[in-house]
Amino acid sequence: MTKHASLIAGTFALFATTALPALADTEITFLACGDKMQPAHAEFIKKWEEANPGYKIASEVVGWGQCQDKVTTLAASGTPVALAYVGSRTLKEFAENELIVPIPFTDEEKKSYYPYIMDTVTSDGKQWGVPVAFSTKSLYWNKALFKQAGLDPEKPPQTWAEELEYARIIKEKTGIPGFGVVAKTFDNTMHQFLHWVYTNNGSVIDAEGNITLDSKENLEALTALKDITPYAEEGPTSYEQNEVRAIFLDGKLGMIHASVGAVNRLKETKIEWGVAPLPLGPSAKGPGTLLITDSLAVFSGTGVEEKAIEFAKFLTNPENQPIYEAQEGLTPLRPGKAVDEMVAANPYWKPFIDGISFGGPEPLFTDYKGLQNTMIEMVQSVVTGKAEPADALKKAAADLEQYK
Repeated sequence: MTKHASLIAGTFALFATTALPALADTEITFLACGDKMQPAHAEFIKKWEEANPGYKIASEVVGWGQCQDKVTTLAASGTPVALAYVGSRTLKEFAENELIVPIPFTDEEKKSYYPYIMDTVTSDGKQWGVPVAFSTKSLYWNKALFKQAGLDPEKPPQTWAEELEYARIIKEKTGIPGFGVVAKTFDNTMHQFLHWVYTNNGSVIDAEGNITLDSKENLEALTALKDITPYAEEGPTSYEQNEVRAIFLDGKLGMIHASVGAVNRLKETKIEWGVAPLPLGPSAKGPGTLLITDSLAVFSGTGVEEKAIEFAKFLTNPENQPIYEAQEGLTPLRPGKAVDEMVAANPYWKPFIDGISFGGPEPLFTDYKGLQNTMIEMVQSVVTGKAEPADALKKAAADLEQYK
């Protein structure tokens, strides 16, 4: 027997008599945003791991204020997580920098979502994220203030003209601001303006990448926002949407635009309130709203991209997603029997669903912060009287060219 043969034989003998350590599971790192892992997702992680032996989901929860920055920093430094919860507005920038991989969707999968949902994750004909959370907006009004102002408390405004008129009457008759204008240097200032855009058949950028902000529809929208500002809370540049909502919850605002999340908070107050579709502008084709989604993005270079995509789709499949949505109070991503039953049991859901029909996505730009800051500056310049709507639109449209 040669020396090498003796060594090999000895090695096999050692293997035969020594217990070998179990191979470690392959980790799929998952960064979730929030204060804690949501119960539904925690349960789904356990189920997926049981069905996929050899893989472990290594999750980390990061607060909303730091989450997006951490995801971006890790990816840019070459140490990405496998999967992360991100605002869909970031997807185009990640994709342009080759930090994420496209997500394959069948035609059947795409059709299962409400209209325009897939637009929120699509760029250059590819989908770059799996939608996981969805938000739409509706109009809330304070019925007691309507009564006090001599308005019919059961008749919310259906058009911008009525919304403006009701806000004026409330302010003049009660001394209380009639409408909440959001104009703080904060991302939802852009979101709130896009409610006006998408209730008037407007847009910011088209499918070919042309900036469409400077349009008749958007001029009408920005003018309407300017016109209603005198009847809003004092100093709207000091308020983001949750702060405006807090004033409404205190009974000190006549009307606001807000998500369904305001419902549970209103239930804890003594306010007589109603919720209705967002009022429509003169160019509207039907009920609209801004369609905001958050998504699960799969990052490149981890070696587990395919399993991460599989896991993301498991979390958000038609069986699991409604459970998560119910826990979080989110607008459903997909229509179906469960949604019909939800609306029948709680009619306040109807306007949040109806607005999807003519809604529009959060615009996808390669520099979403550039987009956001440009839109905020435009809104602030108008509500403070520093610029006229037409001039502000032209300037913003020109500025957006560098960020698309």
